[in-house]
Amino acid sequence: MAEKLPSSGSLPDGQVAGCDTSGMILVHRIFRWLYRELPLLVRDVRAGDVERAEVVGIYAKLDFFALHLHHHTEDTVLWDRLAARDPGCAAHVELMRAQHAEVASQLTRIEPQLAPWVETADAGRRDAFAGDIEFLRDTLLVHLGREEDDILPVAGAVMSQKEWDELEAHTRATLMARRKEFPRDVMSLQLGLLLASVPEGERDAWYHANVPAPIRLLYLLLLKRRYASAMRELYPDRPVPSMF
Repeated sequence: MAEKLPSSGSLPDGQVAGCDTSGMILVHRIFRWLYRELPLLVRDVRAGDVERAEVVGIYAKLDFFALHLHHHTEDTVLWDRLAARDPGCAAHVELMRAQHAEVASQLTRIEPQLAPWVETADAGRRDAFAGDIEFLRDTLLVHLGREEDDILPVAGAVMSQKEWDELEAHTRATLMARRKEFPRDVMSLQLGLLLASVPEGERDAWYHANVPAPIRLLYLLLLKRRYASAMRELYPDRPVPSMF
């Protein structure tokens, strides 16, 4: 169960209502891209090609973890505050909770299929696995759209910027705590995907406005190269598909 933060109908002392929720649009753009691409990558693995199945499987595991983490963060930081702060949003919050539960149920069915497929690259397992991911993709697309329409405007109006920033802080702390569980650098993937989610003409300004200078330096020295290597691994024979 998600750990619950104290919720209140009042803003904390010294904080004012109003926050910038636009970063969530970028996160949603990444999830739309990840779950559009993942079933295609799975279906492209030839029967018996366990080496390629292992590569795709690494990123599938990361995609599943990212979705769990994103929803856990919202469950922990967001829903109780919104329902307390704006009772008119309570019905939307309950829908979000229900949709999170449905996504979790689908992941419970999907995730145990990963290891058996990776170990065998069996065509039947591949197609069943990809089909269930496609079903999850369609569920997720509906959920993300409703969240953008019904939740983000309310959050932007009733939460402080400090409260909203707790979502990113919770995500970052969890990623740092669990980064050694994964065979790929999740920090480079996170920042690389965020940059890819910003339209090219706006990317440089967004990068300098939102990424601290020490992280920009680390990205230039190391993380950018690691992200490019990961994308070459995923797409060895073609350009990386755009998020737009």
